[in-house]
Amino acid sequence: MRIFLTGATGFIGSKIVPELINAGHQVLGLARSDRGARALQLAGADAHAGDIEDLDSLRRGASACDAVIHTAFDHDFAHFVANCEKDRRVILALGEALQGSARPLLITSGTPMGSAAPGQPATEDHFNPAHPNPRKASELAGEELLARGVRVSVVRLSQIHDTEKQGLVTEMVALARARGVSGYVGDGANGWSAAHVSDTVRLYRAALEHGEAGARYHATAESPIPFRDIAQAIGDRLGVPVIRMDEAAAAAHFGWLSHFVGHDMSASSAATRERLGWRPTGPGLLDSLAQLPV
Repeated sequence: MRIFLTGATGFIGSKIVPELINAGHQVLGLARSDRGARALQLAGADAHAGDIEDLDSLRRGASACDAVIHTAFDHDFAHFVANCEKDRRVILALGEALQGSARPLLITSGTPMGSAAPGQPATEDHFNPAHPNPRKASELAGEELLARGVRVSVVRLSQIHDTEKQGLVTEMVALARARGVSGYVGDGANGWSAAHVSDTVRLYRAALEHGEAGARYHATAESPIPFRDIAQAIGDRLGVPVIRMDEAAAAAHFGWLSHFVGHDMSASSAATRERLGWRPTGPGLLDSLAQLPV
């Protein structure tokens, strides 16, 4: 297949490119700069000029391909609500280009969208359209397209990591470096889920090649990881104290990240493994944190 890939030069997307090419696919990657276009060409992909603000460029890219994988997202969390709404518009534009065909659209969301209640692990078959997390906008757009006959499915991400990046944990590392302490909230027993980026890119390919319309798949290799263990791993690696914080202190220390750090974000991937035969083999999150550059 010829696949249009958004986020093709990003953390996950840049690793999806060789995964697809090595499997015999062609890749048309979205590039917003000449530098990005050159990187894609060096990786063996074709470059498509545009960005997620240019919906017409997205429609053209999708129209020229047999399938679409959408991994791009604006990660400026200071404007998280607006960026989730932007992602909704992007997904609808991509879907418009595929409507009336059987060409698949694989979009991206987060595992918290699958939690039925606070503290309950997320599952693939649950989605609450009234979920308080603004990222629900991505899946609501997918639901709208599904109702129009678009063959859309979802990969939900947990904390995707290697030794360079670790999802939201990357922000925790930056704060620990800047402030000289690694913190957790309360008893720190709230669990987070994670998957190595190498396993995640294999999941995207499996979902593209074998996924079903309307399905949701979880990029979760391990869960739950107690949040205090994550904080401890950061503190150990950076050589800074690990401290327990109350909610007020956590809000001051973590800023926008405080909306996440005290919450359970664990998830199951049992259905994903059964339906796609996905078997994660990469290092765990704490292993990646133990190899952080210091």
